[in-house]
Amino acid sequence: MHLELKTDEKTIDFLEAKSYKIRKDLLGFIYRIGMGHLGGELSMVEVAVALYYRYLNYDVHEPCKPDRDRFVLSKGHCSETLYTIFSDLGAYTMDYMVEHFETLNTAKFGMHCNRKYCEQIEASTGSLGHGLSLALGMALAGRKQKAPWRVFVMTGDGELEEGSNWEAIMAAGHFGLGNLVLIVDKNGLQMTGPTKEVMNIDPLDEKLRAFGWDVVSIDGHNMREVCAAFDSL
Repeated sequence: MHLELKTDEKTIDFLEAKSYKIRKDLLGFIYRIGMGHLGGELSMVEVAVALYYRYLNYDVHEPCKPDRDRFVLSKGHCSETLYTIFSDLGAYTMDYMVEHFETLNTAKFGMHCNRKYCEQIEASTGSLGHGLSLALGMALAGRKQKAPWRVFVMTGDGELEEGSNWEAIMAAGHFGLGNLVLIVDKNGLQMTGPTKEVMNIDPLDEKLRAFGWDVVSIDGHNMREVCAAFDSL
């Protein structure tokens, strides 16, 4: 599929500079709290920045607005990237997040996404394979309500070894959910080794198309390609 970039160069430059800043802040945050999943955190930065600074109809200061777009991070162990973005957008200071990270009785931020403690988190995730089904339900509800908002969900590639994802992929294709956007962070690695060696999921694009999905494959660190993909929605 040919993708037409509709985003202007000034915006591209801004998003690239913001991605660089988020990377620096994220590394500093992880260093201070002493824990994190660096590979998965860094592999999603450009896509997350493009979403939160350009494409999502979302305000971190009003995270429960009914007409907001929803973003579900199914690979919930990479929550620190979201926390760093929330801090940069003014929801929390970095010092506050460090002070309240994984603390007994006062925790507001943890290794996995938890909506109970951080209201900017759309869904509690971390047990892999469930975020896409959650997002599917949101998208179905939105269509039933004739709501204008969209649902974006990011999974890891290793996570797609979980069977529940494929039930959701099949259902989304069956129901024709044009308000649901699946982003697969195909970084090629998972906990126990390269994804192709642990459980090869390729050819992923062909499998998704077989279930009725429109598929775009891009370099997730190339902001022009990222924006062109989102511009095509």
